[in-house]
Amino acid sequence: MSERNINLAVLGVGVVANEMAQCLRRQGKSLYAVANRTHSKAVDFAQKYSVAKVYDTIDDMFSDEAVDAIYMTTPHNMHYPFMKRALESGKHLLVEKSITLNSRELDEMISLAAEKNLVLAEAMTIWHMPLYKTLWQKISDGEFGKVQIITLNFGSFKEYDMRNRFFNMNLAGGALLDIGVYALSIVRSFMTERPTEILSQWQPSPTGSDEMATILLKNSCGQLATVALSMHSKQPKRAVISCERGYIEIAEYPRADKAIFVDAATGNVTEISAGDRADALLYEFNDMVHAIESGDASAMKLDFSKDVMDIMTALRKNWNLRYPDETW
Repeated sequence: MSERNINLAVLGVGVVANEMAQCLRRQGKSLYAVANRTHSKAVDFAQKYSVAKVYDTIDDMFSDEAVDAIYMTTPHNMHYPFMKRALESGKHLLVEKSITLNSRELDEMISLAAEKNLVLAEAMTIWHMPLYKTLWQKISDGEFGKVQIITLNFGSFKEYDMRNRFFNMNLAGGALLDIGVYALSIVRSFMTERPTEILSQWQPSPTGSDEMATILLKNSCGQLATVALSMHSKQPKRAVISCERGYIEIAEYPRADKAIFVDAATGNVTEISAGDRADALLYEFNDMVHAIESGDASAMKLDFSKDVMDIMTALRKNWNLRYPDETW
């Protein structure tokens, strides 16, 4: 199957779906089809981006034999039922973060994808940005020494509108699944092994969603991490990876294309650049196409997505933070 024959359909027409369509258009590519709960919005999206097909119902997308893969951009709480129907229909899946609500859902979908011999992946920009691939290689080569401690911040100031998805429990709102997934993905990607010791504190919003949290993590290699999250208090999106020979600092880390390395002995600062943040979703798309064509889905890092989901599920269980009708 060649790249030009991969028919990618998008489910949902929100901000990130528009970003993907724009990225593909810059490369002379386009989405094959679109579906949305509100049909008129799907029609508008298709007209805007020259999408060939608009489905009358979401089920029509799953039953269309011409669709190779589906890019799912619906709210978190709708992922699991749509993923199940898509995989049962033989579609490869690229699912926006967080890929599911909890580990039970993800484990079930991983088993189903394996049974159907399909690629299942989380649309996590960190897995695909060239900067991170460069940094991981440098660390693997021993250039910076062992990673010792990782510190991350991510805070957004969202107004207290309890109907929006950031605080709405019916839409799986909260800091952990919306922004914490990025921070924990950074942690997992720079740790040699998954963390096994986790401590945390959290503060609920008026709806009961997780508005703020601080998380401490440690793995069996002695590597440590600290994460601070907030949904009603602005913080920089900053990551610092402290190694034996210096530290790496990354600003705006979900789609970073630059980092600095500060040498511990000399204080010299080296800038490391790779890729372009504007092409973040294109890198995801290209890695997904390669996974489908080659059968090698290692670049999609589903094992890391599972580790992160296991951490988030354990945290919410400890907080007794369960979404309406959620089954752990």
